[in-house]
Amino acid sequence: MPGGETSQTLDRGLRLLHLVADAPGGLTVTEAANRLGIGRAAVYRLVTPLAGHGMLRRDADGRLRLGAGVLHLARRAQPLLAEGALPALRRLAEQAGATAHLTVVEGGEGVALAVVEPSWTSFHVAYRTGARHPLERGAAGQAILAGRSGKGGPVSTVGELQPGAYGVAAPVLGVPGLEASVGVVALAPLDADAVGAQVLAAATAIAAALR
Repeated sequence: MPGGETSQTLDRGLRLLHLVADAPGGLTVTEAANRLGIGRAAVYRLVTPLAGHGMLRRDADGRLRLGAGVLHLARRAQPLLAEGALPALRRLAEQAGATAHLTVVEGGEGVALAVVEPSWTSFHVAYRTGARHPLERGAAGQAILAGRSGKGGPVSTVGELQPGAYGVAAPVLGVPGLEASVGVVALAPLDADAVGAQVLAAATAIAAALR
């Protein structure tokens, strides 16, 4: 059936994008064909329209890599992610009395996508939306790395991104295609058990909102 063939082609094209995204060094057409279980000619037929839309490109060695069109879509999706996370972030900031944030992975770094400050505290950490940091430093990045290994518990750090700042974060799990964490940062020590539970609840709520 023509409709069935179209659906199969779309499915293969999306699977190809995921395969290339998960291959840091790119994929050859032969590697892509083997992983998809189809012929090389079928891969070429998938690559042509995807490359035309900027989703895929071939480097100087002929390896398939993601194109700039994927970045464009990701940037367009970010405001939707932030909007979906805001209710849980507001609740977390008020509960913990600390600045709450949603951090996502972009270009191998953690990027603060949404930040909410508590309304009732006299002093709190100013954390700028768009701030970047290595994933290895700070609770937000370390929580994302923990999530990659299947660990969903809260992570605590002290003074890794800003001297005197205390952070607690947990990964947002179960959202296809998203690597993120939710956490809080404060100027005073945080109760790891109480705030950890609040952060975990926010991560669960955000994951449910974004699915």
